[in-house]
Amino acid sequence: MGLTRQYLRYEPAALFGLVASARGNAVFVALRGERGRYVAVPACEHVFVWDTRKGEKVLILKGLKQEVSYLCPSPDGLHLAVGYEDGSIRVFSLLSGEANITFNGHKAAVTALQYDHLGGRLVSGSKDTDVIVWDVINESGLYRLRGHKDAVTQVLFLKEKNLLVTSGKDTLVKWWDLDTQHCFKTLVGHRTEVWGMALISEEKRLITGSADSELRVWDITYIQEVKDPDEPESKKSKGSSPGAEENTEEDETLELDEHPEERLIKCSKVGSIMREGRDRVVTLGTDRTGKILACHGTDAVLEVFSVLSEEEVRKKLEKKMKKAKKKAKQKSEEEPEGTVELSLQEEIQRVTNIRASSKIKSFDLILSPKGELKIVLLLQNNIVESYHLNLSAQVPQAVRASKITIGGHRSDVRTLAFSSDNIAILSAAAESIKIWNRSTLQCIRTMDCEYALCSLFVPGDRQVIIGTKTGKLQLYDLASGSLMETLNAHDGAVWSIALSPDQRGVVTGGADKCVKFWEFELVKDESSIQKRLSMKHVRVLQLDEDVLCVRYSPNQKLLAVSLLDCTVKIFYVDTLKFFLSLYGHKLPVLCMDISYDGTLIATGSADRNVKIWGLDFGDCHRSLFAHDDSVMYLQFVAKSHLFFTAGKDSKIKQWDADKFEHIQTLEGHHQEVWCLALSPNGDYVVSASHDKSLRLWERTREPLILEEEREMQREAEYEDSVAKEEQPVVAGETQGETGLAGKKTIETIKAAEQIMEAIELYREEMAKLKEHKAICKAAGKEVPYPVNPILRAYGNVTPSAYVLEVFKKVKSSELEESLLVLPFSYVPDLLELFNEYIHLGSDIELLCRALLFLLKIHFGQITSNHMLVTVIENLKKTTISRVSEARDVLGFNMAGLQYLKREIEAKDEVTFFADATDRFEEKKRKRKKKEKMILAVL
Repeated sequence: MGLTRQYLRYEPAALFGLVASARGNAVFVALRGERGRYVAVPACEHVFVWDTRKGEKVLILKGLKQEVSYLCPSPDGLHLAVGYEDGSIRVFSLLSGEANITFNGHKAAVTALQYDHLGGRLVSGSKDTDVIVWDVINESGLYRLRGHKDAVTQVLFLKEKNLLVTSGKDTLVKWWDLDTQHCFKTLVGHRTEVWGMALISEEKRLITGSADSELRVWDITYIQEVKDPDEPESKKSKGSSPGAEENTEEDETLELDEHPEERLIKCSKVGSIMREGRDRVVTLGTDRTGKILACHGTDAVLEVFSVLSEEEVRKKLEKKMKKAKKKAKQKSEEEPEGTVELSLQEEIQRVTNIRASSKIKSFDLILSPKGELKIVLLLQNNIVESYHLNLSAQVPQAVRASKITIGGHRSDVRTLAFSSDNIAILSAAAESIKIWNRSTLQCIRTMDCEYALCSLFVPGDRQVIIGTKTGKLQLYDLASGSLMETLNAHDGAVWSIALSPDQRGVVTGGADKCVKFWEFELVKDESSIQKRLSMKHVRVLQLDEDVLCVRYSPNQKLLAVSLLDCTVKIFYVDTLKFFLSLYGHKLPVLCMDISYDGTLIATGSADRNVKIWGLDFGDCHRSLFAHDDSVMYLQFVAKSHLFFTAGKDSKIKQWDADKFEHIQTLEGHHQEVWCLALSPNGDYVVSASHDKSLRLWERTREPLILEEEREMQREAEYEDSVAKEEQPVVAGETQGETGLAGKKTIETIKAAEQIMEAIELYREEMAKLKEHKAICKAAGKEVPYPVNPILRAYGNVTPSAYVLEVFKKVKSSELEESLLVLPFSYVPDLLELFNEYIHLGSDIELLCRALLFLLKIHFGQITSNHMLVTVIENLKKTTISRVSEARDVLGFNMAGLQYLKREIEAKDEVTFFADATDRFEEKKRKRKKKEKMILAVL
């Protein structure tokens, strides 16, 4: 067996250069006792919490692999629910930053999340068209609601009633009764997708946003409310609908069936509010109080509306009545008075429009007790802006309070470079260049530039050169952060720049079919006595095709040039004579690099292949299928024949050019990777992607064994295939409106396997115990019993107690799904054990939940099995008695707590009134003192 080469593993070290991802939504969170200051935003798979006042990152909620798609803070402000692209939901504690709960139920990205007003339940909507209600306290799924035919866009709980409203891209708004878990009403008055919804006026009005410039307003009347018998039926149906006269011919509303659906609510269209934007609604929302309504489209304008409260509506109506009476008196005494009603535009008034610096992706509002509105905007170009709006002003004007920009570029980073000391990282995009400190990941310089395509540090690391899309070479000084010189290098884009190995100059390749050679020189600066660095054009190599990439061989004898005709031409540097042509790629070569010893050249192409060639004869050693999309960047690790490639398939891969083997895949980016850079010592890799993030990868001391890596890859593929398998079906249950909340995952399968192993161990131990008793009886004395090592590890527990321990370790959210995949052969043993546990009175709630679920899914087999009749009879007796005992204890505790609450409230009231009396007396004394002083002066 030959000697195996040892490779070292590269691990993700950091994610930086990202303020916020535009995929999710921004929300205000309560942190350190403050509301309206801290904002949580999605950042690829993580969630960043920014301090808007200081512009600092204060907390990172670390995700796993999937991108964040939706955020929702809990009503108590202590937790944040985070929805991901794979359909999972994690609930983070904002105090510890840890994920306490994980819910798996959706098959596609989570598109909407909402807590109920107490924070005990969480509802989620997804692209898979399902709506799932989760129990946050018990950490389990309650039920799945099916009915939408396209992605769910918004979900809302109604505080007073146990109802849920959902909207979807299927143009429907559905009302769900959560007591019976069915859809009892569907609004069909929309012609296009319903993109957003909001409840206002104490949940008596619903506002929906669609693909046009109308915000439709619907009146909600709760049928179960006690009605005045004298009130006419027409009034009852309208409920609180001043301005209902606007519901004219456009009332193609909702009533699919007038009779059975009207049990709970009646919903009728009142009218519409016109937005100024002509495109679709992207986000529609209110603040917590429901007094402020805001929405935005695909542009940069946020429209803010104020919703009048019932008190304000009444006052306005009285004013209007007075005016109408005055007018009637002036015109003629006999003229009859018309009914005065407020129009919809008077009830929902436009406050102002806020124009952001770029397209808005999402927003959040918070109304402070002083009447100041705080608004946070998440913009498309990696910016978070916050605004303050004083509503009490005569003409409310939004004032920008802060703008978080320093942490990233406005557009995609197209070029990266490492300084020679491995400390500084250069990143350049369409509008700016940033220099980052590798160890602290802080941005230490930002310089404005033109659209950058290639870059490098000048030897000495004091200046940088940028090649731009307009054909210019820009030279920047890092100490002052200023542009020193701009050279018109090419007539087209400068696609590539390479430093000569003797470090005396550079070579550039452009879209004007030229390769140009430049030398560094020191020139006198008019403004100062000192000389400054400049570049002198010395030679040009004219070619027949656009130049995409240029690279020097380490000995500076050869120059490799990749052309638009899919070939790579090798020239002698001194004479510029043609030496070799490397042809074989089907599409243009976008990147290439030459190894440190000058023996190999690796080329990466848009045809998804990487080819490794010998530089002596130009022979192709191997062609590797590298990525699932174009290979965008390729670079050798210093002093080795290992190289990295970056692809449009969002992956970075490491290869061995001697053995032609794939070593490692660095997964982390969620979209196309545009470029990467390796540090001169090979310890760090930095990469830039279309998801706006920069990622740093670090070489560890951990050896990487290829066989193990392949095994891990196969395991990951198996786990993915398990998740994509068909869900297990419950016997006798039809695919109706409701279903189980969870889904089959690798975790639920592992949990079921652990339960099965525990039951098998229990069976074995019980058989051994029987055998042991028989041996003892035959011997007529006590023979020592060998304890199972697993039971010994658990503290010499009994086999039945061990099964209970394993059962308790199954996550609450995965319990039902684990029991669903458990074969029926294990159920009889489990039922007997449940009987034993419930009799002992341990974990009643958990056991009853599991027992009832098992009875539900295996009802037919259990009832037809005569062996289980006695077990079920015993379970019936013990369960009923133990559950009633548990309820009695809970009832007693509740009564005790309520008594204590009343006592505390009574004490607080007494102290409050005592304080108020003391304050009043103090004021009285001060007033008398003042009066005496005034009299003395007089």
